[in-house]
Amino acid sequence: MSKQDFTVTFSVDQTPEEVFAAINDVRSWWTGEIDGPTDVLGAEFTYRYQNIHRTTHKITELVPASRVVWHVTKSHLPSFANPQEWDGTDIVFDIAKNGGRTDVRFTHVGLAPAIECYDRCSRAWSFFITDALKKRVVAGERVPSAQSQATELRG
Repeated sequence: MSKQDFTVTFSVDQTPEEVFAAINDVRSWWTGEIDGPTDVLGAEFTYRYQNIHRTTHKITELVPASRVVWHVTKSHLPSFANPQEWDGTDIVFDIAKNGGRTDVRFTHVGLAPAIECYDRCSRAWSFFITDALKKRVVAGERVPSAQSQATELRG
């Protein structure tokens, strides 16, 4: 990870195990169509949102209550000059107990200010991680407003 990679963090009162379970329940916080298992080491899943985002992720690390890593094996973001900007990047969730709270550090390794989609993609990730995922962790269920919020951010 470099200092340029997009990173965002949040803290919650829930346990690392609860946070880990919520992250792996991807369909409950990342709106769009998801095909394939999102909670099995070595598995691949595809994320698709309308005709503006399609990515395939391989789960390369799955350490209970500690770390989740998805490697982007294929991407198609057609609104950018290089629609494959995410190819070869890693999406990392680090989970750590911090006193009575649990810290979550999200990093999209390879999503850096030098690439075209950085502004739009970092805004979308900020919403999905610090709003939708955090609410999913705290409330224990899908956030109903996630779809409408996501549509606004992606435009």
